Amino acid sequence: MVLGSKRPTVELKSKAELAAMRRAGVIAGRALREAADAVKPGVSTKELDKIAEASIRKAGGIPTFIGYRGYPATICASVNEEVVHGIPGPRKLKPGDVIGIDIAATVDGFVGDTAVTVIVPPAAPKAQLLVDVTRQCLDAAIQKMRVGNRLGDIGFAVQQLAESQKFGVVRDFVGHGIGRTMHEEPPVPNYGAAGTGLRLEAGMVLAIEPMITAGDWQVKVLRDGWTVVTEDGSLAAHFEHTIAVTEDGPLVMTRPD
Repeated sequence: MVLGSKRPTVELKSKAELAAMRRAGVIAGRALREAADAVKPGVSTKELDKIAEASIRKAGGIPTFIGYRGYPATICASVNEEVVHGIPGPRKLKPGDVIGIDIAATVDGFVGDTAVTVIVPPAAPKAQLLVDVTRQCLDAAIQKMRVGNRLGDIGFAVQQLAESQKFGVVRDFVGHGIGRTMHEEPPVPNYGAAGTGLRLEAGMVLAIEPMITAGDWQVKVLRDGWTVVTEDGSLAAHFEHTIAVTEDGPLVMTRPD
């Protein structure tokens, strides 16, 4: 999601709606796991896309990305310096490649959105650290999704951890609210000041997605109109879960089990 400037109006979900979103999240999470498990040298990003699509459809879901704003595939497959929105194709993965896989499924009118970054073995130490820290950034952000906290607490948690390891935090693309459509209010930056921004309430559902680089945070979009890459050519990693704010704490909707 691209960061906007208007004040967000956030739709709170009922318990029934959260249950529906959990069903969508499980299907998305399982498809993501199947695609990630298939990552190996020689596999093409298009093959990963076919695996993910088959998984979603077999479970009774709809691949949300296909046709969304004209996007042509089930997954986004972003390799090495590609941050997000890489289009699957004939490219075959090589040892040491870092691939981010992003996926969403629609079930009963609700969307679950999730992503993971995988390294094709063997992993270079710098790449492994980047992936590990990005995953930790997501975990830290999820812990801030509690009633009474603020949106800035989420971004601050990500930024503080990533920058403590000298990594860059992408500014131009952010997380988002989610529900009956993939992108709802509010935008959820991966940077910010603790104690600022919208106050979190029970029933909010957010797609939290740290996008972290091994170099500078600046990015650009390639000529295909989709693929976002780091301007300096550094590696990037991306993790995402759909999470609900509840009175009992954060509920991760896109865990596959």
